[in-house]
Amino acid sequence: MNINVREIKDNDLEINAAKDFLFNQIDKEYHIGPTPKFHYDIFDLRDYYISPDKSNFFVAIDDEKIVATAAIRPYDKDYEFFEGMYSKDDTASIWRLMVDKEYRRNGLARILVELMEDFARIEGYDRIYLHSHRYLEAAIPFWKSMGYETTLEEDDYDETTHMIKNL
Repeated sequence: MNINVREIKDNDLEINAAKDFLFNQIDKEYHIGPTPKFHYDIFDLRDYYISPDKSNFFVAIDDEKIVATAAIRPYDKDYEFFEGMYSKDDTASIWRLMVDKEYRRNGLARILVELMEDFARIEGYDRIYLHSHRYLEAAIPFWKSMGYETTLEEDDYDETTHMIKNL
């Protein structure tokens, strides 16, 4: 493996390749196709991660093939239970960390998270928020190993776990 990890360029070919990778991974992991309600940020990848300040989108590429992605942007959720706790000015949020099954357990997710954390520090964020799902067997243990702490576990249909890391 000769993997290169970098920021995605504002280039239609790269953006479309990232979208294709993400939708393919979502189909493999969740068995659902592109759904605007859940994947609005992927449909508008440029508007959510490439163009805005304090946002970024990273890819891991093996021989011109995307094998992992990760995205970071200002916190923009409106969960009632976090009202007033986080803002787009001081809190970043992680999105779309996905590693192709054939490339897992090689440290790619760690590398991508470290890149996003470095980016967040440079941009002046105080903390990083994310949510994951307990039915994803390795997800919560991975995030905890990276220093993220659980702030809330919902008993919703998605088994959502909200997490935070102070930088």
